[in-house]
Amino acid sequence: MRKENRTYYFSVEGETEKWYLDWLQQIINAEPTTKYTVKLNSKIQKDPLAYAKALTIVGKAEITHIFDYESEEEIHVKQFKTALERMKEAQSIGKSIKYQPGYSNFTFELWMILHMADCNGALIHRRQYLGALNRAYNEKFENLDQYKHEDNFKRILGRLTLEHVRKAIQRSRVIMQRNQESGYVLQQYKGYEYYRENPSLTIWVQIEKILRECGLL
Repeated sequence: MRKENRTYYFSVEGETEKWYLDWLQQIINAEPTTKYTVKLNSKIQKDPLAYAKALTIVGKAEITHIFDYESEEEIHVKQFKTALERMKEAQSIGKSIKYQPGYSNFTFELWMILHMADCNGALIHRRQYLGALNRAYNEKFENLDQYKHEDNFKRILGRLTLEHVRKAIQRSRVIMQRNQESGYVLQQYKGYEYYRENPSLTIWVQIEKILRECGLL
């Protein structure tokens, strides 16, 4: 009996995010117990509005934008807020689109680390993820560019399973609960919420939803 297909839409900032979603689609569909065959429709597009305009859809669509809150520097805060602005605009272009933020503070590397290890301490600079990545994956990358090289990144993905994704979701939830308990102020902008403090992230929310709908949580 053929399984029903379900499509989930993502706009992403870079190659590693797209490679990850391609891998996630593959391992979900390879799991015999999944309720659905999934298509994680992802495109490298930093502008959510441009992605939404180019999307051919019939009916309603929920899109997740995967992006980074890279630092408290003015340029990075502006980039982050611009992405939220464009997500908001995308919801009013005549299509039935709902845009969700899948942010990582500081970067997507935080999400990758959480598949293998806790990463609860605040960092000063996003470069500091390198040490945590090397420890989590037992690697010796000399810099983040080396880690992001396609061969290296896909080799890391090859070690992961759905259980690692479940662990990453659990660890992410703990981080966000801790931020709330610590009294950090949940920032509001254009109807979206985020923490200025790191670590924080919402990328896990849509991935948790996908696994839950597929009966894999």
